[in-house]
Amino acid sequence: MSFNPKVVGIGEILWDVFPDGERLGGAPSNFACHCHQLGADAYPVSCVGDDDLGHRTHSELEQRGVSPEFIQQSDAYPTGRVLVTLDEGGKPTYQIIEDVAWDYLTFTPQWKSLAESLNAACFGVLSQRSPQSRETVREFLRHMPEDSLRIFDVNLRKPFYSKELVADSLELATILKLSDEELPVLADYFGLSGTVREQLAALRERFHLSLIAYTRGSEGSILAGAHETDENAGVDTKVIDSVGAGDSFTASLCVGLLKGLPLAEVNAFANRVAAYVCSQKGACPKLPPELKSI
Repeated sequence: MSFNPKVVGIGEILWDVFPDGERLGGAPSNFACHCHQLGADAYPVSCVGDDDLGHRTHSELEQRGVSPEFIQQSDAYPTGRVLVTLDEGGKPTYQIIEDVAWDYLTFTPQWKSLAESLNAACFGVLSQRSPQSRETVREFLRHMPEDSLRIFDVNLRKPFYSKELVADSLELATILKLSDEELPVLADYFGLSGTVREQLAALRERFHLSLIAYTRGSEGSILAGAHETDENAGVDTKVIDSVGAGDSFTASLCVGLLKGLPLAEVNAFANRVAAYVCSQKGACPKLPPELKSI
């Protein structure tokens, strides 16, 4: 019998406003949509406003086959937006609008029941920029089963992070996903030194993590566990738009781990998925059949 893990991305859901139009985004939403494509029972957990973008969020998710049932609606705050610009290499920069609906997440009995039923959740620091959402995200994670995966995908976005916020999130996580641009920040925060592998090992041991996923863009990734480390050189691709590629990597990692697959197989597959997403426009392009199953 096949296993369909139940997972969520909790935190920000928003619209990325590009020069050529608006696209639904936010790392937790992207994560959930990619997990759905990979066969998981996946949900975004967030909040939108009672406005046009909020209503479009529901319809967009439903078109992707993803249920919006755990997305709250705020009458007081608008749906989140991010103004995105891309450089010649497709690398994005962001202007993240503040005081929006996902800054006011509320821990409800519905969310409590959901948390208690999960195999995995993915969260980051951005969704914790406000005190209310910070406490809600942490309460949600505390109600998850003890053996579930709690993936901290750092996703540092200036100025919405601090050493305290990162450290508190690491204490709640079982898995850390971070990039080559983010490791130096954490190395400075926690006094890490030596080679990349030595820094990852020190970080994993300090916060009692089961695994760290370290991504290096086109140079591939390292999955560093307690008893095994796998390094993948990456997949050559023509980058059109790297938005969402990291989220697709995290989703592939999550589903692969939940299915109990070997670390090398999970790493190779996650790199193939991320490379494909980089070659397409938008954060959640439809995956080809050969990438829909791990």
